[in-house]
Amino acid sequence: MTALVEAVEPRARVLIAADHVATRTGVRLALADAPACSEAGDAESAVAAAVREQPDVCVVDFDPPGRAIRAAAEIVSKVPRASVVVMTRRIDEEEFIAAVRAGAIGYLPEGVNPARLPYVIRSLMRGEAAVPRALVPRLIDELRGREGRRRHLDLHERKRVELTGREWEVVDLLRKGMSTRSIAELLGISAVTVRRHVSAVHGKLGVNSRAELLRLLATNVNEVAR
Repeated sequence: MTALVEAVEPRARVLIAADHVATRTGVRLALADAPACSEAGDAESAVAAAVREQPDVCVVDFDPPGRAIRAAAEIVSKVPRASVVVMTRRIDEEEFIAAVRAGAIGYLPEGVNPARLPYVIRSLMRGEAAVPRALVPRLIDELRGREGRRRHLDLHERKRVELTGREWEVVDLLRKGMSTRSIAELLGISAVTVRRHVSAVHGKLGVNSRAELLRLLATNVNEVAR
């Protein structure tokens, strides 16, 4: 990323949190080396810096993405005034939805044109979101799905089974072939918590293994609309 002549508005305090020095340097240069920029090199120090500096905007970029999403959630929880942007190596729809659920108001690829970053910061300061246009339909689908789908499964020859919102998320990701570790990283929770949700679903559906659960979901389940 190259330096820009035009700087971000002086009142914008920006925290750049990334595990790679090159990324932090690139973002800082793209923001014209604004004196209001502070940096953090890991998730724990990012949260601490956010609490200490009370930034207007936090740019978060950690690998794997689940670390960035967990950091974003904690920053939003402790510094609700901050607008959090998650940056990522590659655009992923499920990762995007997880970031939004964590409280992020922006989701951008690392390869974003550096000339855009000052404008992104300004838009965030105005309360706008920073999301690639290609992901807007996915966000709309997610909102429609949340409003239009009840939290239960219709098991053709069994009773309907109620699932919590988080159990639904885990089940949906299991059906997509994701591992426990991948689900944990994406949702910003521990692997133990994922297993706990899976175990709860097993109990509700009367199955004893993940394989049996997936067979049941593939052949004997309807998602019931409102």
